[in-house]
Amino acid sequence: MEMDAEFWVAVGFFLFVGVLAYFGVHRTLLDVLDRRTDRIKAELDEASRLKVEAQNLLAEYRRKQDEAAREAEAIIAGAKAEAERLAAEADVKLADFVSRRTKLAETKIAQAEAQALADVRSAAAEAAVSAAEKVLAQAARGKVADALIAQGIEDVKKKLN
Repeated sequence: MEMDAEFWVAVGFFLFVGVLAYFGVHRTLLDVLDRRTDRIKAELDEASRLKVEAQNLLAEYRRKQDEAAREAEAIIAGAKAEAERLAAEADVKLADFVSRRTKLAETKIAQAEAQALADVRSAAAEAAVSAAEKVLAQAARGKVADALIAQGIEDVKKKLN
């Protein structure tokens, strides 16, 4: 029998494997691999759970963002409506103010016209009385003239005022 190096390497390998099997290294190795498999599985489960949680949070934040956008649109629409209402109210108040000022001005003009007309009538009456007094004074003399003049002045004053 020839004993070459390859034979002894094979014998040494099988003895080594036999010693490892005798001491239960294969079980230890399998336990280590099982624990690592379990740890990787747990990490994958945790990653999956975190992914689902992140998707739920993303959906919630998108919902809140949409809600905030709708609320902002409602606020903008309300502000526009309020601005339009205030503008319309201001237009009404301005028109009312202009109308009242116009009526006040027309009233003052009418009063001024009435006062001017009264002043003109009064001045005309005084001028007429004065003229009548002078004419009658020149035409009539004595007590009769004085009575006529006084009566005429009173009549003119009553009629013109």
